[in-house]
Amino acid sequence: MSGHSKWHSIRHKKGANDAARGKIFTKHANLITIAARSGGDPESNPALRLAIDNAKKENTPNKNIERAIKKGTGEDKTALALIEATFEGYGPNGIAILVETLSDNRNRIVSGVRVGFSKNNGNMGENGSVSWMFHRKGVISIQIENNKIEEIEMIAIENDAEDVIYEISETEKTTEIEIICDSKDVFQLQKTLQNECTSKINAKISMVAENTVAITTLEDAKKLFTLIEALEDTDDVIAVHSNADITSEIMEQIMQDS
Repeated sequence: MSGHSKWHSIRHKKGANDAARGKIFTKHANLITIAARSGGDPESNPALRLAIDNAKKENTPNKNIERAIKKGTGEDKTALALIEATFEGYGPNGIAILVETLSDNRNRIVSGVRVGFSKNNGNMGENGSVSWMFHRKGVISIQIENNKIEEIEMIAIENDAEDVIYEISETEKTTEIEIICDSKDVFQLQKTLQNECTSKINAKISMVAENTVAITTLEDAKKLFTLIEALEDTDDVIAVHSNADITSEIMEQIMQDS
């Protein structure tokens, strides 16, 4: 499993202060703004509905959400023009990194992302250097009891899931499973799964690597997460993706050290 869901849980625990919450709210607002460019009605725009749901889960204020929607639809005439840009590069061990941004100042974000790479064992690449490895998909994460994995896996497959990924721990009674689907199907699949289980379900639209590269040591994993954290903390960055595959054992060690 990629380990990114667990990593983000670690980051949320570390980021309980006001400054960290402010960054989280800003990232959610930017994701809502992007989704709202395809329509401001969440009932007819599943991507917007999902972005709003995820923002509310992290207690983003309603006024922030409403303002972000108006920016996306163009209703807010006072808002600065925001430009979407994706940057590409490499992390430790040649791990492919994709950085999505939304900014009113391209020069600022280019500089910020370049510094994030160069100071943290990474290298910024040319356009097209790694983007071909990634595809926009729906990603659903569920923490469920081990004896229910097969049932949930079958439901997901019957509802057109493209992949179901999990790694059962010998010491834990529950397992996090990750379900990959077409981005347009993610909201409906989330609803279907929620009707079948009581576990909390997280869903998002994300860039998913076609193939992954295994991270086999704790040292390499820590180097990678230091880079990802630096990029995520860069102003105007809304998402960072990689093609790293990290074992549950290594993730547990990182969680214990955090």
